[in-house]
Amino acid sequence: MKLNIFKIQGTDKCGNPILQIFGKLFPGRVVSVEAVMKYLEEEIFPGLNGKKFSVVYMNSGVTRAENFPGIFALRWLYKAIPVEVRDNLESVYIVHPTFQCWFFLSTIGRLLFTHAGGLYCKLRFVYRLEFLWDKVSLCEFGVPKFVGKFDEELEYRPPLDLGMEGDHIRLMFWAPQHNSQWFIPS
Repeated sequence: MKLNIFKIQGTDKCGNPILQIFGKLFPGRVVSVEAVMKYLEEEIFPGLNGKKFSVVYMNSGVTRAENFPGIFALRWLYKAIPVEVRDNLESVYIVHPTFQCWFFLSTIGRLLFTHAGGLYCKLRFVYRLEFLWDKVSLCEFGVPKFVGKFDEELEYRPPLDLGMEGDHIRLMFWAPQHNSQWFIPS
């Protein structure tokens, strides 16, 4: 699997190595999960040397038909990772998540990945590269041209609010009365 899908390059702000994964380059419908796991065990995990690490997954250009192996394949792959490697995983940054990716991981992913070693709590959605630089060291981090180009195209698209909550709680059907008791409108 010499497609440069996986690469250990750069460090996060805590000095942990970063495993970069480029989703656009992943032939998800062609390669078996077993082959990916074998490659990770032989080529990638030894390079982490038992240290804490972070993952930056570049979702730029991923399409369900071409490069997405399926959520259950991803779950199986994560559960097949040795516990000592999984325990060293600090966080997973998903760069350029689509609405479908964000929505699925925020809802169903909560059920699938909460008990699988706590991956759900380690997920971080990063909508633009400029927000990634707060988490990783820019000088050591290589970004392929297709990711940079995708990020530039986002500059001209209207921003999407993917679940960002306001600073205050909104009460839709509850309103305080003058005597500060609560009532339910009929």
